[in-house]
Amino acid sequence: MWGRALARAALAVALVAGVLSAGGAPAQQAGRTEPSAVLTVDPERLFQESAFGRRIIAESEAAAEALQAENRRIEAELTAEEKSLTERRPGLPVDEFHKLADAFNEKVDRIRAEQDGKAREIQEIRDAGQQEFFNRIGQVLLSLVIERRAAVLLDRRAVFLSAESVDVTDAAIARIDAEIGAGEEEGQDGAPPEGAADGGN
Repeated sequence: MWGRALARAALAVALVAGVLSAGGAPAQQAGRTEPSAVLTVDPERLFQESAFGRRIIAESEAAAEALQAENRRIEAELTAEEKSLTERRPGLPVDEFHKLADAFNEKVDRIRAEQDGKAREIQEIRDAGQQEFFNRIGQVLLSLVIERRAAVLLDRRAVFLSAESVDVTDAAIARIDAEIGAGEEEGQDGAPPEGAADGGN
């Protein structure tokens, strides 16, 4: 991990050196601060604090809470069924009880697999939403880099040390919210929602 981080840092230094050697102005001249050749951004904050990311997180958390409630209901039903089976055991032939017990165990295993699948699906939907978010903000971030006359935009988490002035996370979040918003006008695959093409008719 450190090797990759240092490699990215070395690349950033090389890019900055190239910009300066090509005739770029020094960082400070006659008391005036020039735009930084390097900007940083915190991807986690971009997602967690933007309207788009908050929507994805809220939807996934709501789905997870609903699944937990469903799991609690199923657990209560299975507990009651197991108790009933246990109470009936003394009056049942051994073979019949074993068949009922095996069927119950198979039911429990099937339900557990189904609920685990639902949990994975919720996580996959959240991951897809997050991927869509980062796919859609590329142009927004690029425009910010161009406006700031920077040479490179780095992941803040991979930078060992930097001045706060080069971090543009807050500005990026504001720009993303203004240009993309919560991202509800498109589906997770980037396609318009059903009915949008014909006006919903």
